[in-house]
Amino acid sequence: MRRFDPREHARNVLGEPLQVCCESPMTGFYRDGCCNTGPDDLGVHTVCTQVTEEFLAFSRVRGNDLTTPAPEYGFPGLKPGDRWCLCAARWKEALDAGVAPPVVLTATHEATLEYVPLEALKKHAIDLS
Repeated sequence: MRRFDPREHARNVLGEPLQVCCESPMTGFYRDGCCNTGPDDLGVHTVCTQVTEEFLAFSRVRGNDLTTPAPEYGFPGLKPGDRWCLCAARWKEALDAGVAPPVVLTATHEATLEYVPLEALKKHAIDLS
């Protein structure tokens, strides 16, 4: 039986090969720097974002403190400006609340489109010219 490889043929929301989101801090459900997803990723960590203070405060209030390090999970804690793979549903929740952080489309996995329309992502994109 062949082992699942989330990087194999991964595409971004633009239909292109998925790019690295961030390696410092190392992000992604698989901690490979990419917003890959697969059968084990129940949270669908597919949106490459550049977190803001506003979003971090929102997430903390919603019960997910992203600023406090959790070394036992390989999580350094985030500060404004860091890039991080967010759960697609959490990004949509932040969008609905008016605090969605900017998105890197080339590093956002196509699975995100099951939760968020491409047009909404494009309105928050920091990598469109």
